[in-house]
Amino acid sequence: MSRIGKLPIPIPDKVNVTIKGQAITVKGPKGELFRELTPEVTVEQANNVISVTRRNESRVARQRHGLSRTLVANMVEGVSKGFEKKLQIQGVGYRAQVQGRNLILNVGYSNPVTIEPPEGVQVTVESNTNVTVSGINKEVVGNTAARIRAVRPPEPYKGKGIRYADEYIRRKVGKAGKK
Repeated sequence: MSRIGKLPIPIPDKVNVTIKGQAITVKGPKGELFRELTPEVTVEQANNVISVTRRNESRVARQRHGLSRTLVANMVEGVSKGFEKKLQIQGVGYRAQVQGRNLILNVGYSNPVTIEPPEGVQVTVESNTNVTVSGINKEVVGNTAARIRAVRPPEPYKGKGIRYADEYIRRKVGKAGKK
């Protein structure tokens, strides 16, 4: 039995869950999310708890069981609390700013890089070097943060680039001088 899949999902107050076959809709104070689950699992709701079970013991059903439970739990958490990813920009002259909804990055290229966040994702910048990506859909927030980081990934010699706030960059020693 899947250890993650068999855990029940508690529904907080102010969150509505609607299940129609394999389609699940979650509404909360931050917004609304919809997802169509795979046919290998079934979803039931009983007195403020959602449970995900698999229909059979096939390999695919066992694989999808924990995944489906985590996706539904992320939907419930997203509409009630939301998700955010923090990024840091390091390097001399590297900075970011928000113009309208777009994020503009000056990270050592000849022209600034403009990133337009998808619908439902907000990007904020504090002190020109700290970028926060927030929204209700964990998958979209993570992908947007990864797209921003991919503009200038951190390099291992000086540590310049865009990194996650909790990311550790292993540093390398440069060339040794002539003797």
